[in-house]
Amino acid sequence: MSALEAPDERLQQAMKRVLLATLPGLLALFWLYGWGVLINLMLCVCTALLVEAGVSRLRRQPVQASLSDGSALVSATLLAAALPPYCPGWLTVTAVAAGLLFGKHLYGGVGKNPFNPAMLGFALTMVMFPQPMTHWPAHGMNLSAALQQVFSMGQAPDAWVQATVLDSLRINNSLTMDELFASHPAFGRFGGRAVEWVNLAFLAGGLFLLQRRVFTWHAPVGMLASLFVISLLCWNGSGSNSHGSPLFHLLSGATMLGAFFIITEPVSGAKNALAQGLFGVGVGLLTYVIRTWGGYPDGVAFAVLLMNLCVPALERFATARQLRVTS
Repeated sequence: MSALEAPDERLQQAMKRVLLATLPGLLALFWLYGWGVLINLMLCVCTALLVEAGVSRLRRQPVQASLSDGSALVSATLLAAALPPYCPGWLTVTAVAAGLLFGKHLYGGVGKNPFNPAMLGFALTMVMFPQPMTHWPAHGMNLSAALQQVFSMGQAPDAWVQATVLDSLRINNSLTMDELFASHPAFGRFGGRAVEWVNLAFLAGGLFLLQRRVFTWHAPVGMLASLFVISLLCWNGSGSNSHGSPLFHLLSGATMLGAFFIITEPVSGAKNALAQGLFGVGVGLLTYVIRTWGGYPDGVAFAVLLMNLCVPALERFATARQLRVTS
């Protein structure tokens, strides 16, 4: 393989560190939901490798170079963390294939994608198949039952599936926040039961990546700060019409996964430090708006894709502002 064909070593190193940093969050998800998380991961990784190899052969490019840069594995891992455990296998395969084909290879491959591939795959499957995408388990299954659930294409038992805390809060119109936390099985101490620990685990992985300088702090801080501020401003206590406290929003859903592993994607995100901060602020605000008044319980994926469209404008604004400051 020639030097021109060899994948960038810095990209490889960054992807390895990102994969390592996802381990705490994946272990927390496995502890919470059981074998479905591991099955999701295996299906996502296998599908991603097959798609990458197939596209490389069609383009008559070196398969090894396409697989070894690690970008497909990262997208697959993030999708495995975002998809509901025990969702049908065909849904997992569809999400990964759609994300890589329409979010990456349609635009020329790695380094050219305007959208985050993982979030595009997630959003497409959410729009096309909303029912199975909202079937989150109340607890895990043993391996045999998990395999049967994923590959039988059957419906999950009603007693086993429960609404997430974000969905429950969005449709609630009678119970106070205190009553929800006291009576609803999905609610924990501050956010989703045990999902709080999943978010803290992804936070720990994100801080590791910050310490290793895989990305800068601007986008994550922008997202978390804006989500905190808008949820604080719109928080009206514990009444039945409450939209949740700032801590609730920070520790529920895919907040920390989005802040440290999604919006920091270097290709579809902003490059300029100011633009990165504004990108994160936009994602945080849109996430809250979609969660509170939108039609989907967790708005991270849609918020990221909408802000991906704004990246060129953010870059131009940041560049123009810097020129005015230096002139």
